[in-house]
This record gives sequence, C-alpha cells and structure tokens, in this order.
Amino acid sequence: MALSIDLTGRVAVVTGGTRGVGAGISTALLAAGAQVVTCARRPPDRPLEADGRTALFRQLDLRDPEAVTAFFRRVRREHGRLDILVNNAGGTPYRLLADSSPQQAARVVELNLVAPLTASLAAYEVMAAQPSGGSIIMIGSVSATRPSPGTAAYGAAKAGLDSLARSMAVEWAPKIRVNTLTLGMVHTELTSLHYGDESGVAAVGRTVPLGRLATPSEAGEACAFLASDLSSYVSGAALLLHGGGERPAFLAAAHPAPNPPTH
Repeated sequence: MALSIDLTGRVAVVTGGTRGVGAGISTALLAAGAQVVTCARRPPDRPLEADGRTALFRQLDLRDPEAVTAFFRRVRREHGRLDILVNNAGGTPYRLLADSSPQQAARVVELNLVAPLTASLAAYEVMAAQPSGGSIIMIGSVSATRPSPGTAAYGAAKAGLDSLARSMAVEWAPKIRVNTLTLGMVHTELTSLHYGDESGVAAVGRTVPLGRLATPSEAGEACAFLASDLSSYVSGAALLLHGGGERPAFLAAAHPAPNPPTH
C-alpha cells in the first residue's frame, strides 16, 4: 500500500512562517496541497511557492491577543475553515542570565510560550466548531530538555510549551490533535550568527551523530506528517528532529588506549 501525505483542501496557518524554519514548513505544507497563510511582523523577502501555489501573508504581532483573535476569525471568514496551526514563531538572542533584565527575560517567555498559547486558543475557537476538528503543532527545541546557557529563558519557555501541548492534547481530544516537533540545530540564513562561517557550521555538524545540521525542508516534512492523516492516532507526542541528539561530553574527554596485541 502506497502512503503519501495529502493535505489537499486543508487550510494551514504557520506563525513566523516567512523565513528560516518557518519558510521550510510553509513550503512543505504547500507542496502537500494545503492552502497556507503565514503571519509575522515582517513580510517575507520573497513569495513562498510550491507546485504553482503561493502562501498568503498577513502582518500580525502575536503578542497582541486581540489582533490574534481577529486574525483567526479572518482566516475562517476568508477560507471557511482552519485545519492546521503550526506555532513556529519564536527565538531569542544569546544573553547570559546575569546580563539580562527581568523585562528582557519576560519578553522571551512571552514570544515563545504565551504567544503560542494565545494563537492556540484563537485556533481552538475555529477548529472546535467544525466537524473535522484540526491539528496543532508546536515547534519545540532540544533547549527544553538540557541546560541552555545563554538562552535559559528560551529553554524554560520551550519546556513549558511542551507541557502545554500535552495538556491541550488531553483537554481538546478527540477533535483536535496537539503535538510538538522538537528541533535540534537547523541550518538557516541565521546560522552564521551562531556558528560562524561554513567551516564553523561543519564543525558543529560533526558533533551531531548524523554528521550535519537539519534543513528547514526536513522540519517542514515532519510537520506535514504530523498534520496529515498518517498521524491520525498521534497526539500529545513530541517528535525529535535532532539527528540523533548530542554525544555525551564524557566521550570526548575519555580516550582509553586500545588493547595491546596479545600475539
């Protein structure tokens, strides 16, 4: 039996879906047949297209609850439905906690935890009223599961996001499925800001068991799977997209000598 991801006729919203990982997600959903509406504070540098179709863009500050509610009602009014929400918008600058103000830390939590909650509540209003329900996908991070020096507030927010997704999956079942796509390192247009030039990126990639960083399109393909009927019994789950994770640090510190020959 051939299996394929077909999202034809479905309407998807991708927050922060104009650049980087978000653009990869938007493009993958388009390629699977969905109508895609992206929202962000800034428009994309270029139209996002796949198979001759283009994602729509709506300007939105996700930290404004009234604007978020109005946006999702507009999606329902213009498209008649909402089947998929990908809470992708987020991020953080590198800043040690001791160098951060409480206001700076609060803004990171607001963008990475409160904004997805606000968007999900507005999406629920639409999805719960339609017979087919819907699928909500949180874009998480491995920063939620390990120490994240320099991005501590971000890691804490992403840990909260994963917990939020699991609770939503219970409260909103069976009509709405809620899952988390937990990302490791992804090679985007901003990668050089974190890891330097291509040699630095390659060096970082060698720390990953699969030997490289993920691509935005791979994140998009995983989202398309979670949004599709192929994952119809998947809810409250976290799918790890991290290339095998990180090698334990002690493996680099300990280099036992090989056994001497016995002959």
